[in-house]
Amino acid sequence: MTSLLSLLIFGLAILGHTTLWISLVNRVHARPINERWLRQIRHLHDLSIIAFPPLLVWLAGFQGPRLLNGGSWSDLGLFWGGVFIICGLGCVWLTYVVARHQLAPQPRPQRHQSTRVLDVAGEFGERPIAPGPYHVLATLPLNEQFTVEISEKTFELPRLPPALHGLTLWHLSDWHLLGTIERRYYERVTAEIAASPADLICFTGDLIDRMECLDWLPSTLGRLTARFGKFFILGNHDWYQHPETIRDRLRQLGWQDVASQVRTLSINGVELAIGGDETPWMGTVPDFSLVPEEQPRLLLSHTPDNIHRAQRQQIDLMLSGHNHGGQIQLPIVGPIYSPSRYGCKFSAGSFWLKPTLLHVSRGLAGQHPLRWHCRPEVTRITLHCPADRLISNHRSSAQPASSQPVIAR
Repeated sequence: MTSLLSLLIFGLAILGHTTLWISLVNRVHARPINERWLRQIRHLHDLSIIAFPPLLVWLAGFQGPRLLNGGSWSDLGLFWGGVFIICGLGCVWLTYVVARHQLAPQPRPQRHQSTRVLDVAGEFGERPIAPGPYHVLATLPLNEQFTVEISEKTFELPRLPPALHGLTLWHLSDWHLLGTIERRYYERVTAEIAASPADLICFTGDLIDRMECLDWLPSTLGRLTARFGKFFILGNHDWYQHPETIRDRLRQLGWQDVASQVRTLSINGVELAIGGDETPWMGTVPDFSLVPEEQPRLLLSHTPDNIHRAQRQQIDLMLSGHNHGGQIQLPIVGPIYSPSRYGCKFSAGSFWLKPTLLHVSRGLAGQHPLRWHCRPEVTRITLHCPADRLISNHRSSAQPASSQPVIAR
């Protein structure tokens, strides 16, 4: 076998080994494991990825089978044969993940999407960085952490009643108040959200990474109002802190906690069921079994990993965060790190898993303030009823089909 081909095989083995470690770390971080142990696993991951290439080249390339120094691949042996086979499987998995990312279709219920970028650092004339944890990451070139994507999305939900046609909501997630990104960054984004009111505001967890930042809430989330209410759940980073204290502060600011329960909200004579799921870190699964079959259902779940349970519960719209879009996305490959049982499959965006539409926010920040090709986001969602249901409803109420949505701005 030529030296060039041998080098290619070694390169693919290193790539496959890296892929397998990343896949393991992604899935471990989907579990309710203490942060201290997760940190140790990440250190082992870092060491293994750095140490494996030179060890492989030296021990298999120039020692042992000497594959890069005149040795024969036919004399590989059981141990090294196993190593290359396992790493090869990692390459196969990577190929599948990249193909899945590239071929992912737009979800059928999505009817419209538009985005604009809020350049917070540009407005301030500097990056709003304080000397907090990981502040060096925030200073790196090409970091998009301070350019926020304001998204507008319209979804047509098959079971949405005509009375809720035009319902709007803000989906906010993963603000990670830590102190490294200054308060004024969050206040600026809050002002942008407040300038476009919505009927509902939903926050899907990971608010606090440092309890001293609780004092930031009155001038950020506390300033927001919504016609029919503000609803929240917490996430795993809140679990690492003092979740009950965080809950109390949000309740004092007018936010409604829906964790581990289902609440009913009456809008234009129609009832909407809203539930919250903080599992596997906290609480219990919200029970939708008593909700009438025809009643629309909205679920706030910090992790999108709960999607298949949401399908069984006949959830119409599930809002999640947690995965941050990977924070770093590579050309062609897409996101790399995503703390999910499904790896990067649900890293961010919209997914149609009938009868549930899942929307995963990239979040506004992260414990590590670094983003490349993956801007932070806040999303304003408009819900539409299918046209045939609207027409049928208009006819039965003796209204023309061209009448305006029931929920007026």
